[in-house]
Amino acid sequence: MQIERVGFDPSLMPQKRLDKSVVIIGGTSGMGLSAAVACKEAGARLVVVGRDAESTEFARRQLGDLARCLVGDATNPETAERAVVEAVEQFGRLDALYHVAGGSGRKFGDGPLHEVTDDGIDWTLALNLKSVIFSNRAAVRQFLKQNDGGAILNMGSVLGSRPSPKFFATHIYAAAKSALIGFTRSCAAYYAKDNIRFNLIAPSLIETPMAQRASGDKTILTFLSTKQPLDGGRIGRPADLNEAVLLFLGDGSSFITGQVLSVDGGWSISEGQIPSSDTTPNRL
Repeated sequence: MQIERVGFDPSLMPQKRLDKSVVIIGGTSGMGLSAAVACKEAGARLVVVGRDAESTEFARRQLGDLARCLVGDATNPETAERAVVEAVEQFGRLDALYHVAGGSGRKFGDGPLHEVTDDGIDWTLALNLKSVIFSNRAAVRQFLKQNDGGAILNMGSVLGSRPSPKFFATHIYAAAKSALIGFTRSCAAYYAKDNIRFNLIAPSLIETPMAQRASGDKTILTFLSTKQPLDGGRIGRPADLNEAVLLFLGDGSSFITGQVLSVDGGWSISEGQIPSSDTTPNRL
Protein backbone atom coordinates (compact mmCIF):
# COMPACT_ATOMS: atom_id res chain seq x y z
CA MET A 1 0.00 0.00 0.00
CA GLN A 2 1.38 3.38 -0.98
CA ILE A 3 1.15 6.11 1.63
CA GLU A 4 0.62 9.60 0.33
CA ARG A 5 3.02 12.04 1.96
CA VAL A 6 1.70 15.53 2.45
CA GLY A 7 4.26 18.29 2.77
CA PHE A 8 4.05 20.87 5.56
CA ASP A 9 3.03 24.32 4.38
CA PRO A 10 3.61 26.96 7.08
CA SER A 11 1.28 29.37 5.27
CA LEU A 12 -1.62 27.10 6.12
CA MET A 13 -1.06 27.50 9.86
CA PRO A 14 -3.42 29.98 11.54
CA GLN A 15 -1.79 33.28 12.40
CA LYS A 16 -3.92 33.60 15.51
CA ARG A 17 -4.76 30.58 17.62
CA LEU A 18 -8.04 32.03 18.89
CA ASP A 19 -9.20 34.58 16.33
CA LYS A 20 -12.69 34.66 17.82
CA SER A 21 -15.21 36.79 19.68
CA VAL A 22 -15.37 35.46 23.23
CA VAL A 23 -17.50 36.33 26.26
CA ILE A 24 -16.15 35.39 29.70
CA ILE A 25 -18.59 35.59 32.60
CA GLY A 26 -16.48 36.03 35.71
CA GLY A 27 -13.45 37.13 33.73
CA THR A 28 -12.06 39.92 35.91
CA SER A 29 -10.21 37.96 38.62
CA GLY A 30 -8.67 34.60 39.42
CA MET A 31 -9.14 31.80 36.90
CA GLY A 32 -11.34 33.97 34.69
CA LEU A 33 -8.86 36.81 34.34
CA SER A 34 -5.99 34.40 33.77
CA ALA A 35 -7.99 32.81 30.95
CA ALA A 36 -8.93 36.21 29.55
CA VAL A 37 -5.28 37.26 29.32
CA ALA A 38 -4.41 33.95 27.63
CA CYS A 39 -7.28 34.39 25.17
CA LYS A 40 -6.20 37.94 24.38
CA GLU A 41 -2.63 36.81 23.74
CA ALA A 42 -4.01 34.10 21.44
CA GLY A 43 -5.85 36.71 19.38
CA ALA A 44 -9.34 36.70 20.85
CA ARG A 45 -11.67 39.70 20.92
CA LEU A 46 -13.08 39.81 24.42
CA VAL A 47 -16.07 40.86 26.47
CA VAL A 48 -15.45 40.10 30.14
CA VAL A 49 -17.92 40.52 32.98
CA GLY A 50 -17.04 41.12 36.64
CA ARG A 51 -19.23 41.60 39.67
CA ASP A 52 -17.74 44.89 40.89
CA ALA A 53 -16.20 48.03 39.48
CA GLU A 54 -12.81 47.55 41.14
CA SER A 55 -12.04 44.14 39.68
CA THR A 56 -13.48 45.17 36.33
CA GLU A 57 -11.24 48.23 36.12
CA PHE A 58 -8.24 46.09 37.05
CA ALA A 59 -9.13 43.65 34.26
CA ARG A 60 -9.47 46.51 31.78
CA ARG A 61 -5.91 47.62 32.57
CA GLN A 62 -4.66 44.05 32.11
CA LEU A 63 -6.54 43.42 28.88
CA GLY A 64 -6.26 46.80 27.17
CA ASP A 65 -8.78 49.10 25.60
CA LEU A 66 -9.80 46.66 22.85
CA ALA A 67 -11.42 44.36 25.39
CA ARG A 68 -14.87 45.30 26.64
CA CYS A 69 -15.15 45.03 30.44
CA LEU A 70 -18.62 45.11 32.01
CA VAL A 71 -19.86 45.15 35.59
CA GLY A 72 -22.75 42.80 36.27
CA ASP A 73 -24.24 40.21 38.60
CA ALA A 74 -24.03 36.76 36.99
CA THR A 75 -27.19 35.69 38.82
CA ASN A 76 -29.16 38.32 36.92
CA PRO A 77 -30.21 36.92 33.50
CA GLU A 78 -29.83 40.36 31.93
CA THR A 79 -26.08 40.37 32.62
CA ALA A 80 -25.22 37.59 30.17
CA GLU A 81 -27.68 38.94 27.63
CA ARG A 82 -25.98 42.34 27.81
CA ALA A 83 -22.53 40.75 27.39
CA VAL A 84 -23.64 38.85 24.29
CA VAL A 85 -25.16 41.99 22.77
CA GLU A 86 -21.92 43.84 23.48
CA ALA A 87 -19.88 41.16 21.70
CA VAL A 88 -22.14 41.28 18.65
CA GLU A 89 -22.19 45.06 18.51
CA GLN A 90 -18.44 45.44 18.97
CA PHE A 91 -17.14 42.43 17.05
CA GLY A 92 -19.98 41.50 14.73
CA ARG A 93 -20.71 38.06 16.20
CA LEU A 94 -20.25 35.69 19.13
CA ASP A 95 -18.04 32.63 18.75
CA ALA A 96 -17.56 31.31 22.28
CA LEU A 97 -18.68 31.64 25.89
CA TYR A 98 -16.67 30.71 28.96
CA HIS A 99 -18.63 30.77 32.23
CA VAL A 100 -16.31 30.99 35.23
CA ALA A 101 -18.41 32.88 37.79
CA GLY A 102 -19.21 30.87 40.90
CA GLY A 103 -18.01 30.37 44.43
CA SER A 104 -18.36 28.79 47.84
CA GLY A 105 -21.57 29.49 49.71
CA ARG A 106 -20.24 28.55 53.14
CA LYS A 107 -20.46 32.04 54.60
CA PHE A 108 -24.05 32.27 53.36
CA GLY A 109 -25.14 28.99 54.95
CA ASP A 110 -23.79 26.12 52.84
CA GLY A 111 -22.05 23.21 54.53
CA PRO A 112 -22.92 19.67 55.65
CA LEU A 113 -26.58 19.02 54.83
CA HIS A 114 -27.83 19.06 58.44
CA GLU A 115 -26.35 22.54 58.87
CA VAL A 116 -27.45 24.03 55.54
CA THR A 117 -29.74 27.07 55.74
CA ASP A 118 -32.47 28.05 53.31
CA ASP A 119 -30.52 31.18 52.38
CA GLY A 120 -27.42 29.05 51.81
CA ILE A 121 -29.33 26.84 49.39
CA ASP A 122 -30.75 29.76 47.43
CA TRP A 123 -27.50 31.75 47.25
CA THR A 124 -25.27 28.81 46.33
CA LEU A 125 -27.58 27.44 43.64
CA ALA A 126 -28.15 30.90 42.17
CA LEU A 127 -24.45 31.64 41.78
CA ASN A 128 -23.21 28.20 40.76
CA LEU A 129 -26.11 26.79 38.73
CA LYS A 130 -28.72 29.35 37.72
CA SER A 131 -26.11 31.85 36.53
CA VAL A 132 -24.64 29.22 34.20
CA ILE A 133 -28.06 28.42 32.78
CA PHE A 134 -28.63 32.13 32.12
CA SER A 135 -25.31 32.65 30.32
CA ASN A 136 -25.56 29.44 28.29
CA ARG A 137 -29.08 30.33 27.22
CA ALA A 138 -28.02 33.78 26.06
CA ALA A 139 -25.11 32.35 24.07
CA VAL A 140 -27.18 29.58 22.44
CA ARG A 141 -29.83 32.03 21.33
CA GLN A 142 -27.15 34.07 19.56
CA PHE A 143 -25.50 31.00 18.05
CA LEU A 144 -28.84 29.90 16.62
CA LYS A 145 -29.34 33.34 15.08
CA GLN A 146 -25.93 33.15 13.44
CA ASN A 147 -26.61 29.57 12.30
CA ASP A 148 -22.96 28.54 12.17
CA GLY A 149 -22.23 26.95 15.53
CA GLY A 150 -20.30 28.04 18.59
CA ALA A 151 -18.51 26.83 21.70
CA ILE A 152 -19.51 26.93 25.37
CA LEU A 153 -17.21 26.00 28.23
CA ASN A 154 -18.57 25.81 31.78
CA MET A 155 -16.66 25.84 35.06
CA GLY A 156 -17.32 22.79 37.20
CA SER A 157 -15.38 21.34 40.12
CA VAL A 158 -13.92 18.00 41.12
CA LEU A 159 -16.32 18.17 44.06
CA GLY A 160 -19.15 17.62 41.60
CA SER A 161 -18.05 14.00 41.19
CA ARG A 162 -15.16 13.38 43.61
CA PRO A 163 -16.16 14.43 47.15
CA SER A 164 -13.73 15.02 49.98
CA PRO A 165 -15.88 14.86 53.13
CA LYS A 166 -13.52 15.91 55.90
CA PHE A 167 -12.25 19.23 54.63
CA PHE A 168 -14.59 20.16 51.76
CA ALA A 169 -18.15 19.46 52.91
CA THR A 170 -20.28 22.08 51.17
CA HIS A 171 -23.12 19.93 49.92
CA ILE A 172 -25.13 22.51 48.00
CA TYR A 173 -22.01 23.64 46.12
CA ALA A 174 -21.32 20.01 45.25
CA ALA A 175 -24.92 19.57 44.13
CA ALA A 176 -24.67 22.60 41.84
CA LYS A 177 -21.41 21.47 40.30
CA SER A 178 -22.74 17.95 39.81
CA ALA A 179 -25.85 19.37 38.15
CA LEU A 180 -23.66 21.30 35.73
CA ILE A 181 -22.28 18.03 34.40
CA GLY A 182 -25.76 16.80 33.51
CA PHE A 183 -26.77 20.20 32.18
CA THR A 184 -23.68 20.52 29.99
CA ARG A 185 -23.96 17.01 28.56
CA SER A 186 -27.69 17.27 27.97
CA CYS A 187 -27.25 20.54 26.08
CA ALA A 188 -24.31 19.09 24.16
CA ALA A 189 -26.49 16.21 22.97
CA TYR A 190 -29.39 18.42 21.92
CA TYR A 191 -27.41 21.13 20.12
CA ALA A 192 -24.78 18.95 18.42
CA LYS A 193 -26.91 19.04 15.26
CA ASP A 194 -26.47 22.83 15.29
CA ASN A 195 -22.70 22.52 15.68
CA ILE A 196 -22.90 24.14 19.12
CA ARG A 197 -20.45 22.46 21.46
CA PHE A 198 -20.73 22.27 25.26
CA ASN A 199 -17.90 21.11 27.50
CA LEU A 200 -16.98 21.46 31.16
CA ILE A 201 -13.70 21.90 32.97
CA ALA A 202 -13.43 20.56 36.54
CA PRO A 203 -10.52 21.93 38.57
CA SER A 204 -9.45 20.92 42.05
CA LEU A 205 -8.25 23.46 44.61
CA ILE A 206 -6.85 26.48 42.77
CA GLU A 207 -5.11 29.49 44.32
CA THR A 208 -7.96 32.01 44.26
CA PRO A 209 -9.73 34.10 46.93
CA MET A 210 -12.13 31.18 47.43
CA ALA A 211 -9.16 29.00 48.50
CA GLN A 212 -7.68 31.36 51.09
CA ARG A 213 -8.75 29.38 54.17
CA ALA A 214 -7.45 26.13 52.74
CA SER A 215 -4.16 27.66 51.63
CA GLY A 216 -3.61 28.99 55.16
CA ASP A 217 -4.33 25.71 56.94
CA LYS A 218 -1.29 23.45 57.41
CA THR A 219 -3.42 20.35 57.97
CA ILE A 220 -5.32 20.84 54.74
CA LEU A 221 -2.13 21.60 52.84
CA THR A 222 -0.63 18.35 54.11
CA PHE A 223 -3.73 16.49 52.95
CA LEU A 224 -3.60 18.20 49.55
CA SER A 225 0.01 17.15 49.03
CA THR A 226 -1.31 13.58 48.75
CA LYS A 227 -4.73 14.33 47.25
CA GLN A 228 -3.43 16.34 44.27
CA PRO A 229 0.17 15.09 44.20
CA LEU A 230 1.34 16.37 40.80
CA ASP A 231 4.18 18.90 40.73
CA GLY A 232 5.06 18.51 44.38
CA GLY A 233 1.52 18.33 45.69
CA ARG A 234 0.90 22.05 45.36
CA ILE A 235 -2.31 24.04 45.12
CA GLY A 236 -3.22 24.67 41.50
CA ARG A 237 -2.64 28.00 39.82
CA PRO A 238 -5.14 29.80 37.58
CA ALA A 239 -2.72 29.49 34.67
CA ASP A 240 -2.88 25.69 34.97
CA LEU A 241 -6.29 25.85 33.28
CA ASN A 242 -5.41 28.16 30.41
CA GLU A 243 -4.34 25.62 27.80
CA ALA A 244 -7.51 23.61 28.34
CA VAL A 245 -9.59 26.78 27.99
CA LEU A 246 -7.89 27.70 24.71
CA LEU A 247 -8.49 24.19 23.42
CA PHE A 248 -12.20 24.09 24.22
CA LEU A 249 -12.94 27.60 22.97
CA GLY A 250 -10.97 27.17 19.75
CA ASP A 251 -11.13 25.14 16.57
CA GLY A 252 -8.82 22.49 17.97
CA SER A 253 -11.82 21.00 19.77
CA SER A 254 -14.24 21.23 16.84
CA PHE A 255 -14.96 17.48 17.14
CA ILE A 256 -15.31 17.45 20.94
CA THR A 257 -18.55 18.01 22.83
CA GLY A 258 -20.23 16.83 26.03
CA GLN A 259 -16.94 16.19 27.80
CA VAL A 260 -15.73 16.83 31.34
CA LEU A 261 -12.02 17.50 31.73
CA SER A 262 -10.52 17.35 35.23
CA VAL A 263 -7.58 19.70 35.72
CA ASP A 264 -6.89 18.60 39.26
CA GLY A 265 -3.28 17.65 39.90
CA GLY A 266 -4.37 14.04 40.36
CA TRP A 267 -7.21 14.68 42.84
CA SER A 268 -9.72 12.44 41.07
CA ILE A 269 -7.39 9.43 41.03
CA SER A 270 -5.73 9.82 44.44
CA GLU A 271 -6.92 8.72 47.87
CA GLY A 272 -5.44 11.57 49.86
CA GLN A 273 -4.00 10.89 53.30
CA ILE A 274 -5.51 12.71 56.28
CA PRO A 275 -2.76 13.57 58.77
CA SER A 276 -3.00 11.18 61.72
CA SER A 277 -2.54 13.97 64.25
CA ASP A 278 -5.60 15.85 63.03
CA THR A 279 -8.81 15.33 64.97
CA THR A 280 -10.69 18.54 64.25
CA PRO A 281 -13.48 18.70 61.61
CA ASN A 282 -11.96 21.69 59.81
CA ARG A 283 -14.22 21.81 56.80
CA LEU A 284 -14.39 24.38 54.01
